[in-house]
Amino acid sequence: QVQLVESGGGLVQAGGSLRLSCAASGSIFSLIAMGWYRQAPGKQRELVAAITSGGSTSYADSVKGRFTISRDNAKNTVYLQMNSLKPEDTAVYYCNVRMLRIGIRDYWGQGTQVTVSS
Repeated sequence: QVQLVESGGGLVQAGGSLRLSCAASGSIFSLIAMGWYRQAPGKQRELVAAITSGGSTSYADSVKGRFTISRDNAKNTVYLQMNSLKPEDTAVYYCNVRMLRIGIRDYWGQGTQVTVSS
């Protein structure tokens, strides 16, 4: 079993910052990557940022230069620092952990709401 606990969402004005955290616990092994996805009302869930077990990072074009993903391996925790937030960043943000089991297996957090007011 794998549990993901997210924190750090909230309401912020445009131009502000938030930091999301996601702590993973349980059977964490054969980790491929950890990341953040988001889903706005009426839209599909999309990848925001990811960090591989080797430390390589990737970002959606819409957040490059504003968001930074990082990871604390000792704590199995992934962070998303979000700066210069825009109203279009408003969404529910989901933590994702991808591991190699019998095939690739994705685990998801419960989601945390981020609302950016204009």
